[in-house]
Amino acid sequence: MIVTNIMKNLILIFLLSFTITSSYGASKIENNESEDTTLIKIYTTHGEIELKLFDDKAPETTKNFILYAEAGKYNGTIFHRVIKDFMIQGGGHLPDLSEIATESPVVNESNNGLSNKKGTIAMARTSDPHSATSQFFINLKDNDFLDKKNAPDNYGYCVFGEVTNGIDVVEKIGESQTGRNGMYDDVPMETVLIEKVEIIKE
Repeated sequence: MIVTNIMKNLILIFLLSFTITSSYGASKIENNESEDTTLIKIYTTHGEIELKLFDDKAPETTKNFILYAEAGKYNGTIFHRVIKDFMIQGGGHLPDLSEIATESPVVNESNNGLSNKKGTIAMARTSDPHSATSQFFINLKDNDFLDKKNAPDNYGYCVFGEVTNGIDVVEKIGESQTGRNGMYDDVPMETVLIEKVEIIKE
């Protein structure tokens, strides 16, 4: 019995050591990635959302997002489209629903292996795969049907970052009461303003 207990303890220690080593390794990888990652903070009337951009996986898309952020073009825009249990979309309209001036469309980098999981941010676009400009959306749940591998058009929607803090704010926005406003559906009845988009680390 004593030998059996000793063996059990040795096995538990071994497994615990393996777990700690594995976690440490994963943590180091994450930290190394963050050194070359752009960090973003979105200030909204519902709270703050912090993002980590995947510069290495979607270089043109992140460059495009940073361009709009640095120019202050996101400041004063709204989350104009909210669909519960799906996503929140913003970055293209002012509170009166007029559209902001945009730059040339960015190439669709959806072949980067990233999936539209809950908390990821991706580019919104029209039916043209390469039509994304300023608008983005944050997934409220796993929406892998939006990924390239599952998309009918063989392109899908490009993920280029993820929420690292403030997912509760994203979820709160996702609970907004919505309706039709002019020619737009799923517009929050109470304006969800993007006060400022700030680059924390580039």
